[in-house]
Amino acid sequence: MTNKARNEICRLSPQKLIHIKHSRGNFTIGILITCVTFFIALHIRFFLQTSPPPSSWESSIFNTTHNELNSTVHKLGSSVTFLPLKDLRYARAPLEGHTWFMSSMYDTHEVGEVQYQQFPSEPSHGKLLCLKGCDTHVGSWNSYALAWPEALPYNTTFMRWVLYHWGELRFKMGLWVDTLMEAMFNGPPIIERRMEVYDLMRCKARMFCNVSLKGSDVEINDIGSPMIGMTLFFRTGPRSFKNDTIVAEIFRKECAKIEVCRFMVAHSNNLTFCEQVKLMSLTDILISPHGAQLTNMFLMERNSSVMEFFPKGWLKLAGVGQYVYRWISSWSGMKHQGSWRDPSGDECPYSEEDRRCMSIYKNGRIGHNETHFSEWARSVLAEIKTRKIKKLR
Repeated sequence: MTNKARNEICRLSPQKLIHIKHSRGNFTIGILITCVTFFIALHIRFFLQTSPPPSSWESSIFNTTHNELNSTVHKLGSSVTFLPLKDLRYARAPLEGHTWFMSSMYDTHEVGEVQYQQFPSEPSHGKLLCLKGCDTHVGSWNSYALAWPEALPYNTTFMRWVLYHWGELRFKMGLWVDTLMEAMFNGPPIIERRMEVYDLMRCKARMFCNVSLKGSDVEINDIGSPMIGMTLFFRTGPRSFKNDTIVAEIFRKECAKIEVCRFMVAHSNNLTFCEQVKLMSLTDILISPHGAQLTNMFLMERNSSVMEFFPKGWLKLAGVGQYVYRWISSWSGMKHQGSWRDPSGDECPYSEEDRRCMSIYKNGRIGHNETHFSEWARSVLAEIKTRKIKKLR
């Protein structure tokens, strides 16, 4: 080995040490490399002679993968399972297990917010909600399913807004709700947080009807004291007062004892949408039998009060639905001041807890208790007066 080669080896680190062979070893390695190179060349030539052109070969692999993918997507779309929107198993027990509407899906619960379902989402495993059927009378004939966005059922149409009630398709809403939606969204709503939505509906309804956005909170009398609006809503037919005149007189007397109180009486079904909006904007205390007219409450200012009345028998037999306006009061920022339940009414031939009695109590009418009504009204009026004076300061 020459001195030059030895010096080159000394400069290398132990990890990179290269052993330099004698010339005989180098010759053997050269022959071996030549043989291996020749062998590989022969195989390359054979491969080029027997294989299709590169472009054709790549195209074959791509088409096979694409066809298999299409086939899989088609199978997934065809295997989507539709279930009835209205699950009759829970129709009589809506609070047991899942609810009767889309019973295979759990609602998302957030404290202080409405229950909802969102698609696609983590609970739906990224799947979209598909609806099928347009029956307007039998909700169990309409169906729903979950499907991957890439594998939707055949002939799918995307919808931004669809309305179902009791699982039955609805093509329009009632006039009151329809007008509110027009005032608020000029079309279908996009709802987020509950309290903010009620605030938005109140604001938009007042703008739509050209009513003051500040409502009753800024109304003061000649000496600078804040006014209090007390409104008594009457109904006709089921759940109406037996004697409207006496009931109105009880609350009118209590209101008259406070100089700043203004008493108003109305039948909501005789008012246009904008007349209802204006009346509620001037109302701090809403007095009404249980019924749909109480929905107007969210059109009052926040912290306004609601006094509700029931016929005999509702507490035991009416179910959780009887508390809906108590819930709406809480959701919309109002104060539900309690309920008065008439202890007298039509008699039921069965035991008081027999559900057949509800068919009698449901359409019952409401009497009165002058002493209780007067004391109740005085208490609520005093509370509202104190609150409004503090707010004015």
